[in-house]
This record gives sequence, C-alpha cells and structure tokens, in this order.
Amino acid sequence: MLEEKWWERSVVYQIYPRSFCDSNGDGVGDINGIRSKLWYLKKLGVDVIWLSPIYPSPNADNGYDISDYRGVSPEYGTMEDMKRFIQECEDSDISIMMDLVVNHTSDEHPWFVEAKSSLNSPYRDYYIWRKGKAGQVPNDLQSDFGGSAWEYSEETGEYYLHFYHKKQPDLNWENENMRAEIWKMMNHWIDMEIKGFRMDVIDVIGKDPDKKIKENGPKLHAYLQEMNRETFGGKDMMTVGECWGADTKIGRAYSDPERKELDMIFQFEQMQADQIPGKQKWDLRPLDLVYLKHTFAKWQKELEGKGWNSLFWNSHDLPRIVSRWGNDKEYRVESAKMLATALHGMKGTPYIYQGEEIGMTNYPFSGIEDLVDVETLNAYQERKAQGFPEEEIMRSLCAKARDNARTPMQWDDSPEGGFTKGSPWYRVNPNYKEINAKRALEDKGSVFYHYQKLIALRKEEPLLVHGTFELLCPEDRHVFAYVREWKCKKWLIICNFYEGPTEFSYPGKGRTILSNYEQGEEVLLEHIQLRPYEAVICEVM
Repeated sequence: MLEEKWWERSVVYQIYPRSFCDSNGDGVGDINGIRSKLWYLKKLGVDVIWLSPIYPSPNADNGYDISDYRGVSPEYGTMEDMKRFIQECEDSDISIMMDLVVNHTSDEHPWFVEAKSSLNSPYRDYYIWRKGKAGQVPNDLQSDFGGSAWEYSEETGEYYLHFYHKKQPDLNWENENMRAEIWKMMNHWIDMEIKGFRMDVIDVIGKDPDKKIKENGPKLHAYLQEMNRETFGGKDMMTVGECWGADTKIGRAYSDPERKELDMIFQFEQMQADQIPGKQKWDLRPLDLVYLKHTFAKWQKELEGKGWNSLFWNSHDLPRIVSRWGNDKEYRVESAKMLATALHGMKGTPYIYQGEEIGMTNYPFSGIEDLVDVETLNAYQERKAQGFPEEEIMRSLCAKARDNARTPMQWDDSPEGGFTKGSPWYRVNPNYKEINAKRALEDKGSVFYHYQKLIALRKEEPLLVHGTFELLCPEDRHVFAYVREWKCKKWLIICNFYEGPTEFSYPGKGRTILSNYEQGEEVLLEHIQLRPYEAVICEVM
C-alpha cells in the first residue's frame, strides 16, 4: 500500500466568505468573522478549510472574477487579517485550501486591461482573441451562463473568449509567460503557509476554441504536470480540481499519484441523478436512486488503488442537499443525517459546505426578484424566451439555483440569524429561528453532532479511509447499502432514501456503530425494518 497522505483521513469544510460571518456590521462576511468561528469548526472536527475567493473582484460572478491574485478584497479585510487567520488556523491544527481561479480573470485585471488596449500589447496573448466572420462571432461556442462565448472588444475590433460571464475572459494557457506568472502567484500563497488549492473549472484550461474543445483538451495534463513541478509538487499539499466533464478514466488520469498532477477531483456525474438525460440542469426529474448508486459505485471501484475520490453533496454551486434529495420539512433532521451517513461512509475525502452540518435548507424564493446569481438570471431569461411557463421556470430555479447555497450562515435566532448586525448582502432564510448553529449545539440529537461523530469515525477507523467498497442490492429503488472491508473487519452502511418504511436483509448479525434513530447495540441483519430516512452503520459480526 502507498504511504497514507494526511488528506486521506481529513474532512474539508467549505467557507463562502461573503455569507459566513460578518464581524464589522457592513452586511458582508469577512476574514475576521471566520476567525471568530474557528472554535466552532474545531468542535465540529474538520481538518481543512476550503476558502472560496477572498481576492479583489468586481463580483460579476461572486468573487470568481479576480482582478488581483495576490491581494485581499477590502470587503473581506486586509492582508494582515489574512496572515492572522492563517496563523490561527495553524494553531488550531486546521489547514487552509485556497480557491485557485486560473481559467479566467476579471476583465478588470491589469493583464486584460492591457491586453485589450492594443493588438501589440505584451499581454495580448495572455487571452484568446479571434477576428469575427462577416460581422459575426468567430464560431458558435456558448457560454455556460448563456449566449455566445465570444464578446466583441471595441478597442481592437476583435472578439475575446469567455466560457462564463463576459467579465471573465479566458486565459490562454498556451502562453508560457502567462503560465510563469501563475506559478509565481501560486508559490506566493504557498510561501504564506497555505496547505492546498481547490482549482476552479481546471479541466477547461486546455481548451482549443478553434476545434470547439472546451474541457479535457489535448494539452491539459501537460499543463497540470508542469504546474505540479513548478509549484506544489513534493510539498505535501492537498490539491483538488473541479472537473464538470470528467469520467472515471479521466478521473484516474488526474489523480493517479504516478502521473504527478492532482490529488483528487470534483466530478459531478452523481449530481445529475435528478436531471433529464441530455438536457440542462433546469430540466428536472425525481431522484433516480439506482442511477445515483451505480454512479457512486463506479467511481469507488474504478479509482480503487489508482486515484482518490472527493465526496460531496453541496458547494457554493449546488442547492442544499436536504431540500434536493432529503425531506426539508417533517424529516429534515433524519434525512440530513441519512445523507451525511451515505456520503461519509464511502472511500475518499468528504467535503462539508457551510450550514450543511446543521441541515440548512433551500430558500423559499417567491419570484425572480428574489434571485441574484448571474447564472440564475440568465437561465430565467433564456427559458422565458424559449416559451417555458413562468411557474415551471421558477420551480426549476427554486430547486437548482446556486442562490440557495449563498444565503447567510444561520448562527442563532437573533435578527439576521446572527450573521450580521447590519443589513445582510443577501436575505437570510426565514427559518433561521428554528435552524441555527446555537440551537444545534444545544441539542445532542442534532444534525451537527451526527456530522461530528462521522468525522471522528474517519479519524479513528482505518477501515473508512482504506477499506474496499462493495455495492449491495444495486437495483433496489429505496435503499442505498454497501459494505466497507479492511483487514478482517467489515462494516455495513444502510440508508433508506425515502420517507416510506422499507426492508433490508444481509446474512448474520451486526453491532451498531452509528444510527440516526434510537437503535439497539445488536442488529439482526437478516430482517431489518427501516424507518423513514433511516441510516445505520454497523459492524458485521
């Protein structure tokens, strides 16, 4: 077996700074607000903070449009605040993983300001420019946020490429000087003692727009291997790439230690289990549990010994999982614990998104005026133009909009959920009086303490880190069950994904390790009656 890496036993907590905790009353979360809650993260037991961008930004895409890679946005604090935060995390045995956004910059980044000023600018080739065709865009490539991926620049009469917002021009990774600048920037943060990078849409950096290749381009892995050599390689850091277009073969290529690229990736195949195949994410269908199980099992099996999985339900780009595939009303606590159990029982590094550990839910949006995210607003306009009824559009947006993840963290039942003493940048979910961290900490049966137990199990049990995975009853439409096995020890994880009671059987007896219901220590596995959203981890005797 390869030497265990520290991040294999770790659990990561994602913080979206704007919405986590506001220390100065301006309505925007900040670095000092995060510092004030380190005790909470320590109590939860997490090892790593994935910090969404804190860099200066015009915020066309909520901070993922960066205008200065080496700075701190004044709304989040100062560089001195950041240095204190890094030191206090180190003192708390918590590592920091920075968000690395190097597929694109803001159009207000000095590189782009220079690049668009002249055809002869030394920064011109840092970006991707093409002449139009007979007064039209260079080709039919589309932006993920809607419309053409090409934007006309009046200054030089050419189009630049942007696969996301038009204020996010794509960088040209074929330019060696640009890559060298990226390496210097990454090493700058490494020298400040951060311990990892989460790489935003990293599978797009190898794009070839003339061949209409967006993801997984021919030079992608060469770029990542160069990045590894020039920056974090050999430094015992943690790296994860966001790869929307990855399959298991591609996943192995990224995370095989022999290739010296990344440690793991975020792939999103399992998150399509409620999407109509071949359609947009807004085209909804009920959760297909069989698809979900087969997808998880495929990634568990095909990366075994050849790579490493990231395990997640939520992020700043995804709606709240308890509202999506759980029951955020009468079974909110039970289904939140069940979903946590199903995920944390598998092999890989688990990720928790802020508020997930207390069972935060989607926001009850009443109309398009409640929504602010650029992707959401563009989707609304596009679907309206395509003739979708208003009610259907809003149903899709309420279910899947990224806005759901970005409402402020609910700390207590004081005004604005304790997030701020001012007026919050975005509305707080009105259920904050019932769902908040203070109330969760006071209730030993809360979702928080279930997550705390799952995190502790990963630290204590090598089986959870290294054990093999075997999917059981793959065609069962109600139960997700699997076995983890390591050195003569066998654990069975059983999860009822629905509110209807159901049955499950497995040979022999088991000893209960963790459950989201009152459960006797000994379980007769041959005939288990599962209650609504019940989840059980037991050792097979």
